[in-house]
Amino acid sequence: MAARVLNVNVGVLGHIDSGKTALARALSTTGSTAAFDRAPQSRARGITLDLGFSCLRTALPPQLGPGPGELQFTLVDCPGHASLIRTIIGGAQIIDLMMLVIDVTKGMQTQSAECLVIGQIACQKMVVVLNKIDLLPEGKRQSAIEKMTKKMQKTLENTKFSGCPVVAVAAKPGGPEAPESENPLGVSELIEVLKSQAYLPSRDPSGHFLMAVDHCFSIKGQGTVMTGTILSGSVSLGDNVEIPALKVTKRVKSMQMFHTPVTYAMQGDRVGVCVTQFDPKLLERGLICTPDSLHTIHAAIISLKKIQYFRGSLQTKAKFHITVGHETVMGRIMFFSPAPANFSEEIRENVFDFEKDYLYQEEYLSKDSVSSEESKENDQAGDVQLPKQQWALLEFEKPVTCPKLCLVIGSKLDTDIHANTCRLAFHGVLLQGMEDKNYTETFLPNLKVYKQKHKEGQVERVMDDYSVIGRSLFKKETNIQIFVGLKVKLSTGEDGIIDGGFGQSGKFKIRIPDGLKPDTKMLLTAASKKKSKGGKGDMTKEDESSKNDSAQPVTVSLIFKRYVFDTQKKIIQS
Repeated sequence: MAARVLNVNVGVLGHIDSGKTALARALSTTGSTAAFDRAPQSRARGITLDLGFSCLRTALPPQLGPGPGELQFTLVDCPGHASLIRTIIGGAQIIDLMMLVIDVTKGMQTQSAECLVIGQIACQKMVVVLNKIDLLPEGKRQSAIEKMTKKMQKTLENTKFSGCPVVAVAAKPGGPEAPESENPLGVSELIEVLKSQAYLPSRDPSGHFLMAVDHCFSIKGQGTVMTGTILSGSVSLGDNVEIPALKVTKRVKSMQMFHTPVTYAMQGDRVGVCVTQFDPKLLERGLICTPDSLHTIHAAIISLKKIQYFRGSLQTKAKFHITVGHETVMGRIMFFSPAPANFSEEIRENVFDFEKDYLYQEEYLSKDSVSSEESKENDQAGDVQLPKQQWALLEFEKPVTCPKLCLVIGSKLDTDIHANTCRLAFHGVLLQGMEDKNYTETFLPNLKVYKQKHKEGQVERVMDDYSVIGRSLFKKETNIQIFVGLKVKLSTGEDGIIDGGFGQSGKFKIRIPDGLKPDTKMLLTAASKKKSKGGKGDMTKEDESSKNDSAQPVTVSLIFKRYVFDTQKKIIQS
């Protein structure tokens, strides 16, 4: 019986030119078809443009179980170039353990920070690699390494990677042009650290087969090979797999893992799948799956969290680059939260309840957004209550194919790549996709998101003990009939009901079922007398000031809600 091989996917992430590819090469024993900057434009430009994969095999460490076996680290070399962040996000979804590569002479840089953010969203464990230590003068090398190690530990203090190992290496002493005879420094120590950090990732062969393809090529006389990592389920020789982007189903003819033929592969494995011939140019990257198991959607409901390093607010109606599965498309967003009474309610994870009412938000609610509003009003932000969970409706500019409950990342990739700022804005989970092209008519009316409306007007005069005339609540052209029967409240405390329009100028009649309080009646009568006096000759200054002191106008408040997607635009009062 063959010794078991445990596969752990290790992401190699970091800023451009931090030496990620050289490190992957120094660590690797077997390169896959996509390894070490095979793409001609990568070699010409000297930077990684795509995910590169290679592997390192070592004896199984004792913490991973008894018996003989091998631990295979699949190294995923992610590009560091800022404009290729889409590719990194795609890669992060298949990573169990992350190596954050830092140029020891430069420390944290813009993309290293973005890679750290992606790691926090998508990975469980991390090792920091301080590369290029050969560039430090030998006499000061150790102290410089210690200083940078402390700096990195401080940076990671408030992240989930607090206390993670920091290893110093020189993956390619002397730089890219140096002869191959130069031995890397610290790499064997790094391998030991990786072995100590390896864990048994949870792998589940059940469920639908889904694989993220990152490379595609044809072999004459055999078929087309798609290489990638299995995200869920398993695949065997002879299975039919669907390529949703091409709307075709193909049969699996053969499979390989790092040049070794296999008949079966499961979640977490990196595999090359050869199927009956098609043009590989049609699918450079994408997903393949069990036939009919993936959905192409035009919009989605997601649960989400803002990324703390993103500067600025997240506004409803704003456009973001949305990465879903392995696709990145533009999408427009609308935020909503539980009704205020339910802010502190525990929310069931990864489930969306269509029976509940949700409150429309102009922006994602965070301490920053609420504090700025509060401080405008009362010069200090108290303890503001924020909802435990917030959601968003995403509407894509073009449809995307993805599984349910997949990771969603929203970013502003059009921000200047040289600006020292995090472009990743939020991350979340896709809870519900909308497959129907006409989802605005067929699906959205079921989404009970409401806007709270608050209108204010004034009482103009008293008609009798049980009715008054109001103004300034509606425009002249408003159809007051749709507001008849709604409850209003006077600033003096009485409850009233809108009875109908009064004249042609937007005025209206309010019925007060319990009658006006004597004080209110006096106030309104005095005010209307003063009004009728005004205009007869000029007012003296004394008159004017006494007018200002006397009766504050009696205001009328109308509060109601409207569901955003209600086609009939019904007005609802609780």
